[in-house]
Amino acid sequence: MDIDIDLQTKFDPKEVFKGATCASMVKNGILTKHPCGHYFQTIPIDKETGLASIPYEEAERLGYYKVDFLHLSVLDYFESKEEIRTLLKLEPNWNLLLDEEQVSKLFQVHKHHRLLSRIRPRSIQELADCIALIRPGKRHLVDQYLVDRELVRETFLYTSDESGYTFKRSHSIAYALTIVLQLHLISLEIL
Repeated sequence: MDIDIDLQTKFDPKEVFKGATCASMVKNGILTKHPCGHYFQTIPIDKETGLASIPYEEAERLGYYKVDFLHLSVLDYFESKEEIRTLLKLEPNWNLLLDEEQVSKLFQVHKHHRLLSRIRPRSIQELADCIALIRPGKRHLVDQYLVDRELVRETFLYTSDESGYTFKRSHSIAYALTIVLQLHLISLEIL
């Protein structure tokens, strides 16, 4: 199991959590630092690198919980959670999703203007659905989604595909909220 936490780009988890152990992964046969994962449990440490000696995929199978501290640059534009909450209460300009230049600035969907133009999301849930639809195992659902959004959403979109991969609705909603913040920043001519 891993937990993802989105933070401003200036956040350094090692400054705040001195006892945390950096997660590791094997790359080209070499134990290397995971880009953002840390363990807060006691986990064996590689003496040479100071990293967790168990690569994160195996560590998860053994019951270790990795926390990923993800740097999300859109958060750098805000001083407080209250600023974010205030903007999220406002309706964004959804028509910005039809403008290829503006879409190119957006988190997760920057290469998917065509899909956004077809679906024309007008809610956070519909934008979240677009984010789920761009996943490889879900792209085939676009035409069906355009016919019956609710059915596809509830029956196919957030369920496991043939490989067993599931893109969780909670992740999709979180990504959509991030994009809504970006839409507001574009409208305010900040982004």
